[in-house]
Amino acid sequence: MSKVVETVEKLVLPITNDLHLELVDIEYVKEGKNWFLRVYVDKETGVDIEDCGMVSERLSEKLDETDPIPYNYFLEVSSPGAERPLKKTADFERAVGKRVNVKTYEPLDGEKTFEGTLLSFNNEELAIEYMVKTRKKQVVIPMDKVAKARLAIAFS
Repeated sequence: MSKVVETVEKLVLPITNDLHLELVDIEYVKEGKNWFLRVYVDKETGVDIEDCGMVSERLSEKLDETDPIPYNYFLEVSSPGAERPLKKTADFERAVGKRVNVKTYEPLDGEKTFEGTLLSFNNEELAIEYMVKTRKKQVVIPMDKVAKARLAIAFS
């Protein structure tokens, strides 16, 4: 599956660059009987249906030419949404000061999921301030312990 993602990334990057869009993520997953190739794109002002349609159309042509996927699949191009994944260095840097949700591979302070404000980030670790009942706590998470990270919607 990662080979498919790598191949699709090589095909879609020139398209997103040409359209001044950021490639956020690519997923190739099986759900039930069906395979889905999901491409998430964004830009500072947000993407609209026309942006997604242009990427989908151009990528579809490239995929038809190279035929890198052996199964039938559904191609979906969309915005990553409000809870966009944090994967690249730039994603984490932009998220400093924002609410994030981070899952770790192993427990830290007895927890594997932390949701709170991203206080700081460098390539080695990130610091999050989060609430435990009525107390504020901070945790420093080494980047090699981060299984998944995304922006989080704050509910008041």
